Amino acid sequence: MKRLSSCASRLIGVLILVGVSVTPAQSEDIDVFGRYERIDAPVATESPGQVEVVELFWYGCPHCADFEPFVSRWQKNKPEYVNFRRTPAIFRESWEPHARVYYTAQILGVVDQIHLPLFEAMHTHKRKLMTREELMAFIAERGLDEAAFSRTYDSFAVDSLISRAKVMQARYGVMGVPAMVVNGKYRTSGSEAGSLENVIPVVEALVEREIRAMVSDDEPSTQTK
Repeated sequence: MKRLSSCASRLIGVLILVGVSVTPAQSEDIDVFGRYERIDAPVATESPGQVEVVELFWYGCPHCADFEPFVSRWQKNKPEYVNFRRTPAIFRESWEPHARVYYTAQILGVVDQIHLPLFEAMHTHKRKLMTREELMAFIAERGLDEAAFSRTYDSFAVDSLISRAKVMQARYGVMGVPAMVVNGKYRTSGSEAGSLENVIPVVEALVEREIRAMVSDDEPSTQTK
């Protein structure tokens, strides 16, 4: 039987009480066959006792900009047992400045102040924000501490996060963005799901599959030891 932390076990206990293991989510009504891919070698998650959902994105991607409203609405209403995080994709050297800006904002606690505005600036207002200099000017416009942003942007902490992001996107087998990875086991995107609008229902169905499996694993064993 899989062993979970005491905190995770308490969470699973609550889930059992509210009937997660026996009441399918409405998202299961969607036929997910062929709408996702299994990751060849499942990737360890960072949130034991929860179902981890990772979004891979790039600020320069128009499809990521179109997907943002869907994922933002879902993030606000996602179940407590879901740990959601974003990972900027870095398929080319020219994508790295955007990844650095995201991780810098994350470290400084200001992601909400730059995430959607950066998408809007690039795709609604058609601004070219690709270089470090252009991005720093954008940060200054947002009223943020440009000096602190600049120091953190070039820091070892951000360097480490950039390196990890490159490793993780390879492990996930992601070839394009936006993409969503569920519990290190499944990945889906607009192409697999059929549309960007379908991605979240597919993610929800996979999340429910995973949480029911976790609840089942944590139920008391009938075997004596």
